Amino acid sequence: MIILGRIVAPFGVKGWVKVHPFGDDPLSWREMQDWWLADSADAPESAWQAVKLTGFKEHGAGLVASFEGIGDRNGAEALQGRYIGAPREALPTPDEDEYYWSDLVGMTVTNQAGEPLGTVQALMSTGAHDVLQVRDGDEERLIPFVATYVLDVDLAARTIRADWQKDW
Repeated sequence: MIILGRIVAPFGVKGWVKVHPFGDDPLSWREMQDWWLADSADAPESAWQAVKLTGFKEHGAGLVASFEGIGDRNGAEALQGRYIGAPREALPTPDEDEYYWSDLVGMTVTNQAGEPLGTVQALMSTGAHDVLQVRDGDEERLIPFVATYVLDVDLAARTIRADWQKDW
């Protein structure tokens, strides 16, 4: 399962929920008829429950969603804290030079000199751009995921080459 976001709170009295996305372009999720929900991001695939999406839209600075069979606030409250995911095959194919965060986690990062910088542990969004959290033993490097620093991503080889020095 690819983790897409999390339900953070009920919204209103008609079963809608507030959604916190973990990546870019969450409005494209409305193209998926089913969303999968689980209590934990690392839940086994059998623990994910498919729900039919009936509505998904921007509301102010946030996002709200509704599901078939959830028609009141009590139902929405029961979903609070659940993770939103989808199997890889349900997701749209990313454009060239676009990646799902889950594809980048675990990749080896090297610099232009071929020195290993570590392994991508996670990504974070800072508003301006995404940042790779790269761990090398006890050392953590935060590398902006922008073309200036990330020179190439090789999904097949599971490597990222960056314009970054080991002592930065």
